[in-house]
This record gives sequence, structure tokens and C-alpha cells, in this order.
Amino acid sequence: MKSKLFRLLSIIPLVGISCLAAMPAHAAKIRIVTTLTDLADLARAVGGERVEVNSLATGVEDTHGVPMKPSFVPMMNRADLLILVGFECEHAFLPALIEASKNPRIQRDRAGYIDCSKGIIPLGVPKSTDHSAGDVHPYGNPHYMLDPVLAKTAIQNIYNALVEFAPQYQAEFTRNRDAYLAKLDGKIVEWKAMAQPLKGVKFITYHEEFEYFAKSFGMEVFGTVELRPGIDPTPRHIEELITAMKAEHVPIVVREPQFPEKVPRRIAEQTGATMITLPIMPGGVPNTETYIKMVDYNVRTMVTAAQGRKYGLQIHSPYL
Repeated sequence: MKSKLFRLLSIIPLVGISCLAAMPAHAAKIRIVTTLTDLADLARAVGGERVEVNSLATGVEDTHGVPMKPSFVPMMNRADLLILVGFECEHAFLPALIEASKNPRIQRDRAGYIDCSKGIIPLGVPKSTDHSAGDVHPYGNPHYMLDPVLAKTAIQNIYNALVEFAPQYQAEFTRNRDAYLAKLDGKIVEWKAMAQPLKGVKFITYHEEFEYFAKSFGMEVFGTVELRPGIDPTPRHIEELITAMKAEHVPIVVREPQFPEKVPRRIAEQTGATMITLPIMPGGVPNTETYIKMVDYNVRTMVTAAQGRKYGLQIHSPYL
């Protein structure tokens, strides 16, 4: 990964890099780069007109391996703030990108390096970091943004970073944060009421990405299509999973957009489960371009699938 980044860096004119590095840190707008689209949406909500936000991801990628583009290095070279998920979610691509950017403001542990996992209690912290168990996250499952309650912690971390960087705009940032939190809190009440049929419902996913969502809405992740995190399923694993799902009457198979459909579809067909595609960040499927729209889509799609299975209905819904 690092060698690819330095090849990218080599195709960018050195004069351009020098000019970018010489730009003042306090431009007309605060220049923010986020790793993922959910953080970009939250940064825009809190920063308002004072920020210019770019996301490395577009919404359809694997959060652990966003494909590199030549534009990333100069974008990060200019950044005042780098906002990331944390818990080593971006470990496969971000460290080398930061190094290639040659931007002292956003280096790890510097003021411009904003880890939104600060204050989050992680799920799934492994007892061992033996990588024979797959793509192990030593600090725990990093997909907390799929729980809208935990997103409020990320919002506060973004707010704190903006106030520290530009304290003259604190009152504006406070108004923006409070307005967004009021809107999000209202939606959380709505989603919790809507999700009552999900209590106790079991489902499988391709990757370990919906554990926080499941905990927030009272569901149970029964298993994963992957053999282990980052390791493709074997025929034996698939057959064992199908057998276990039949025995436990697991009604839903969740496929994330960055993973192929073939195996989840086969599992759904052989178990009688309903397969649904749920985005893991805004933009993952159409009409989910904001964080609130994405969560709304996920909750409504899951409820529609669960209710359809419960009553044995043929489901015809825009959410499936």
C-alpha cells in the first residue's frame, strides 16, 4: 500500500506540492478531509459555511481499504483537520497517506488529527491479536457510526476540534451542533419506535459491521458470511452457516454494498431468508447521501424485511 502511495506522489508536480505546503493554515474556510462520508456529513453540519469538506471515500467502498487516488495527497497536504473513525478502521490506507501528505498539522497525535472514536466504548475487543484469526481490530469493532446514538459522540469530537482550531466561530459552531443534535435526537426517537418489531430478530452480515446497530435496536447478529474478518468464506463454512440458520430460523441476510451478492443471495435462497442490501456509510445505495438518510434507510429496510418474514408476506418495498 505504501509503495502505491509514493508512486502516486511521484506523479504530482513537485512545484505544486511546494506551493500547497506554503499555503497559510488559516485560509478563508477551514479545510477538512474526512476518511468516510458519514464524518464528512457531520463535519458540514457542525462547521456550516466556515468549512470546506472533502471525503476520501464516496460511500461504496470497504471502509478498511479505500482505493487511492492521485488527488488524495495534495488534498491532505492542504488540510487543516483530518477527521477519522479511529479504532484502526483506516489502518490499511491512512498512515501511508498521512506520511505522503507531508502535512505536519494532521500527523497522528497532532492538533489536526481528529479521532472520532474518543469517548466510545468499543464492542468486540479481541482477547488476542493473532492475525490467523483474520483482519483483527486490536482496539475493537470500529463500525460504531451505524449506531446513531454513538454518532453523537463523533459530533462532539468534531465540534471540539473546530472550536479549538477557530475559537472565534465557537458561537456559530455551537448553534450548528445543537440544531443538528436536536434533529438527530428527534429521529432517534422515531427510529426506536419504528424498530420495535426488530427486538430479538437474528440476522447475518457479510462482515462484522452491524454489531453496534444490532445492540442499539435490540437485534442479534447470528453470524457472518466471511469465515473470519477479511477472510473469504469456504464452502464448508457456508454449508455450516446455512444449517445453523435453518435450525435457528434466522430470517434476514444483510449484504453490504462493497461485497459481492452471489454468496449472500445463495444463503438467503437456501434458508428462506430475505436478503437486503444496507449501506455502511452515506452514498452506499441511492437516496442515502446524508447520515440521517442512511440510518433511516437501514432501519426502514430492516423493519420491512422483518415484518415481511414474520407474516409470510411477499415484500414489495422501495427499501428492499
